[in-house]
Amino acid sequence: MYYGAIKNFDVANGLGVRVSLFVSGCRNCCKGCFQPQTWDFKYGNEFTSETEAEILQLLSSSHISGFSLLGGEPFEEENQKVLAPFLEKIKQTYPDKDIWCWTGYIYEKDLLPGGRKHTEFTERMLSCIDTLIDGPFIEEKKNLMLEFRGSENQRILHLKDLH
Repeated sequence: MYYGAIKNFDVANGLGVRVSLFVSGCRNCCKGCFQPQTWDFKYGNEFTSETEAEILQLLSSSHISGFSLLGGEPFEEENQKVLAPFLEKIKQTYPDKDIWCWTGYIYEKDLLPGGRKHTEFTERMLSCIDTLIDGPFIEEKKNLMLEFRGSENQRILHLKDLH
């Protein structure tokens, strides 16, 4: 898996001050995407054990509220394989910090069992994610006034409330 960026002081992608990882690779290719360079699965840097250690270290600061996972697309099959154990490691190391994730896929349709992006790793990822922002970016529904979303079709789902 590759990633485009790590932000160690992100206040735009979730509540509080966060560490954010922007993974590479996306098959949604939404018209008007704010970072189309991340559609390429080889964009940026390779995600290694050193990358994991760097993010875990950044999360150790008391002023960091949690971790945000964006893309590209975290729920592409190739990315899930790497992200599931990493999210579990974050949850085990920092159980009081929350995890937010953005996906262009739709929770009920694509990520639950039988969905087109459901893999052997999906449930593991979803069990670690506290807040999921789902749905593709739709340029015709773009709304700059929305908090944490780019278009009106996207939803903020508190996954712990759904189970």
